[in-house]
Amino acid sequence: MKVRLILGDQLNLNHSWFDQIDDSVCYVMMEVRQETDYVKHHLQKVVAFFNAMRHFKSAVENKGHRIHYFKLDNPKNKQSITENLNQIIGQHEATHFEYQFPDEYRLDLELNQYCKTLSISSSVIGSEHFMTSRLFLTEFFEGKKQLVMEFFYRRIRKDFNLLMKAGKPLGGLWNFDKNNRNKWKGEPAIPQPFKGAPTSIDALEELLKKQGVETLGTLDSANFLYPATREEALLQLDYFNQHLLKYFGHYQDAMHTQELNLFHSRLSFALNTKMVSPLEVVNSVIDYYYNNEETIEISQVEGFVRQIIGWREYMRGIYWREMPNYAKKNVLDNQNSLPDFYWTAKTKMNCLHHSIQNSLDHAYAHHIQRLMITGNFALLAQINPDEVDQWYLGVYADAVEWVQMPNTRGMSQWADGGIVATKPYVSAAAYIHKMSNYCDDCQYDKKKRVGDDACPFNSLYWNFLDDKKEHFEKNNRMAMMLRLLEKIPAADLAEIKKRAYEIINQPDAF
Repeated sequence: MKVRLILGDQLNLNHSWFDQIDDSVCYVMMEVRQETDYVKHHLQKVVAFFNAMRHFKSAVENKGHRIHYFKLDNPKNKQSITENLNQIIGQHEATHFEYQFPDEYRLDLELNQYCKTLSISSSVIGSEHFMTSRLFLTEFFEGKKQLVMEFFYRRIRKDFNLLMKAGKPLGGLWNFDKNNRNKWKGEPAIPQPFKGAPTSIDALEELLKKQGVETLGTLDSANFLYPATREEALLQLDYFNQHLLKYFGHYQDAMHTQELNLFHSRLSFALNTKMVSPLEVVNSVIDYYYNNEETIEISQVEGFVRQIIGWREYMRGIYWREMPNYAKKNVLDNQNSLPDFYWTAKTKMNCLHHSIQNSLDHAYAHHIQRLMITGNFALLAQINPDEVDQWYLGVYADAVEWVQMPNTRGMSQWADGGIVATKPYVSAAAYIHKMSNYCDDCQYDKKKRVGDDACPFNSLYWNFLDDKKEHFEKNNRMAMMLRLLEKIPAADLAEIKKRAYEIINQPDAF
């Protein structure tokens, strides 16, 4: 008898494990406090995972496989992955244990060590999801002084012949990012986001309450947007192609007080639980583009493909190249505490209020809200990246550490000193106004640096550059901003810094 473990983010029905029915194999899945409690998760995140896991269990059974599923309230549930495995291995007198490579370092280490304690044989297999191996990025950049995502992205495009023609990039350019920075001003109309079939998630919410699982955020079952099955995820992909792709690229960096989703696909949860694979997603989008070239521009498609095969695969490579030390990096030595308003959305800064409230209500925010609003403020306020990491990992339903950590600690907080991003992604109010309508109804003046009604982002921005300038003296991409900093009169800079430290010391008053 073989026991095979399926983790909660390994919901890949196309995995070769399931190609043949084998009565000598027992699959095991589990809802455990080990996973609900290692960080304080959003209620919708835990519900979305459990809901998808339970549907996956049924799908595996319907294929004819034997599977043991530990529900959270099962009296026999030891609330530990390895203790539950010991129970199942003993119960079935198993002679072999198998698992798929986990995508989180802590679980990879735990299961690797666990296998060394077993008196039976064990083996590990790939998850058959990603387009590149764990070590592909490490090998690709071996001997290089700097990692550049663009070169990695081009290699993947070539290897998989994606948006290519006669060995050249379709449209003559590899990257249409300059076309992806439009502000959305109410037109074109944004379709409602895809919503799958009603599912019984209220019972899962009640289960978590009864079991005393601490969560954050709220749950509105009538507006729950996370797919429960592969079939729903594929419908969500089709919906994106038919209704959203046409304008995705133009407005992928836009933000608006009345719109949460804009033209984003919201496929990240389905991808990160492995219901669908990155290659099938990008192939579907590209095929749809080829069939509709008269109405869809190449820049819309390339922007989406770059997010999936560029950043997503790239971040995974960074994670496995740099862990476990990556989790401790704090190059800028930021030590401040995360403001309380990250948990309540009670702030007078309109951009932060909307972005955080959306996150608490929906366990979702798109990448620019995460990077240039919540992440931007955290970096400018010099928040300890450990606290920022914990918040991002907990608040978003699609947050799995391998993708969350390099995005947060690397790209957003520059805590890795430039491994992911050549310069910090920081801005004053001008950028936020350029890409959103957040400033329109804000009580703070986007043009002012000092004064009670001055936008906090402005003073924080120049103070950050001044406080951390020694870190950026040799950074060519920061040279222009440092020159502008030098031109600020000393008396003015002193006023700016005074205002900035009022905000840093009492952020919840703003």
